[in-house]
Amino acid sequence: IVLSILKPDRGEMSIPSGTRIGYVPQKFKADRAIPMTVARFLALGNDVRPEDVTKALAEAGAAHTASQQLSDLSGGETQRVLIARALLRKPDLLVLDEPASGVDYAGEAELYDLIGSLRDRHGLGILLVSHDLHVVMAKSDRVLCLNGHVCCSGRPEAVARSSEYARMFGPQAAGSLALYRHHHDHRHDITGAALPNPDSTTPA
Repeated sequence: IVLSILKPDRGEMSIPSGTRIGYVPQKFKADRAIPMTVARFLALGNDVRPEDVTKALAEAGAAHTASQQLSDLSGGETQRVLIARALLRKPDLLVLDEPASGVDYAGEAELYDLIGSLRDRHGLGILLVSHDLHVVMAKSDRVLCLNGHVCCSGRPEAVARSSEYARMFGPQAAGSLALYRHHHDHRHDITGAALPNPDSTTPA
């Protein structure tokens, strides 16, 4: 509905005039029969300069892929290229559907860190769909839990305590999927031990 692909059955959606939306799909498969470099792919349908493409790829951590064939990219590289394509729209809102799909564990953590840094750098709104509850609960400002309807919503801490959330995953599973947020009111020495914050007189 946000992407205007579907119309709501009831209610209404209001998007401020001029809002630009960038979209990263869950799945994208390039046809090996059609030779196309990453740089050419990013330029398709976009009125952009070569330097814009270079900048977007660099921001997405995929600068090295510019001259590679699109069909030869790994899962993680493909997702970064798709993020770069979305960034070329200079979006106000970035919509990502299972962005870590097909990405290994290490790459997944890096990808979510990238999304967070893009949000902070550009002041983007992020709408992310994911089944990876550990990441959702740890990285989101607001969570909507869907199961045919909105089961629960709110800040991750509130959702983790919701009876609906526990009912869906079971009390034990829900507890194991609950988040741990490390509020950094202190610093660490080289061994990882906590040290008092230099701006505070109270040890953490």
